Amino acid sequence: MVFSIPRPLVRTNQWFIVASVVTTWVTGLYWILAVPLVAGLLGLVTGFNPIMRFAKLFLRKAPKEYAQEDRDQQQFNQVIAITCLVISLIAYTLGWMWIADIFSALVAAAAFVAILGFCIGCFIRFQWSQYRYRRSMRAQRP
Repeated sequence: MVFSIPRPLVRTNQWFIVASVVTTWVTGLYWILAVPLVAGLLGLVTGFNPIMRFAKLFLRKAPKEYAQEDRDQQQFNQVIAITCLVISLIAYTLGWMWIADIFSALVAAAAFVAILGFCIGCFIRFQWSQYRYRRSMRAQRP
């Protein structure tokens, strides 16, 4: 079982999300968002993300030789990305452009900021873990 993912594959997926959102904004073809959405869903459900699998063909070293990203964290981040993409795609379909633009911007911004080095999903997951820990500690007090 894979517990980590080579960083170049994660970065490729992030760039693909950013490029899909920008392409959607430039062309007005909102169905383009379905591509990273389907790839992300496949990755979550089956463990096969076609974007990452394609990018793996271009790795010059063995996957384990690259800096690794935590698989569970990436799955958490993917859930957030999929949620934003679903909301955006539904909103575009219903003609609610401002909601669609907000959620597509959120997912693109999160992916781009992650490329730059700050993982918003990691921050959210850490804060959630801290909240659960503090809550459990309060429950244990007499």
